[in-house]
Amino acid sequence: MAPGAQPVVALLDYGSGNLRSAFRALEAAGADVTLTSDPTLAHEADGLVVPGVGAFAACMDGLRSVGGDEVVRARVAEGRPVLGICVGHQILFGQGVEHGIEAVGVGVLPGVVERLAARRLPHMGWNTVSTPEEPGVFEGITDGWFYFVHSYGVHASPELLALPGVRVTYAEHGGDRFVAAVEYGAVTSTQFHPEKSGDAGAVVLRNWLGTLGA
Repeated sequence: MAPGAQPVVALLDYGSGNLRSAFRALEAAGADVTLTSDPTLAHEADGLVVPGVGAFAACMDGLRSVGGDEVVRARVAEGRPVLGICVGHQILFGQGVEHGIEAVGVGVLPGVVERLAARRLPHMGWNTVSTPEEPGVFEGITDGWFYFVHSYGVHASPELLALPGVRVTYAEHGGDRFVAAVEYGAVTSTQFHPEKSGDAGAVVLRNWLGTLGA
């Protein structure tokens, strides 16, 4: 990316995701956004955003239908940034277990997506997060609140925490502590919706865009 240029971001359209609000939020954060299901465009963009709503298995089916799983793996292997949001965060992990259905994820992060243990589900609304000592994309945020809508999530595994340089951010709902965000190499993923999280979400998106030319 040329110095001073807007980063080109591909927002992956695979039949699942809050595309309109994500598109607007990324544009407002300073990106040149392209909504696409073309694997070549998705691979060549400065950054790739994988949104997602609904069931894990259905999202994986949609992702595979446009070759998105292969694009994500290729980008991660090449060190090219990927941002997963909500179920787009979840499908980056190895496996999802939802409604008794086990589905294989993209597998660029180790872990299992499973039903949260909280009595009241879905976890819907605003919540705080606990960031690591090196805040990464949370740089500049103090006492930030983020918007969540989900009943399933990832509990940090020893394999995830053992990844070199990984930054894991947590949230808690109903006494259940789950992964709210992961930063590892080219991968950034958030269980919350940054595009719906007001000023704090906008900071996360701007910070992520700032990594694209690094």
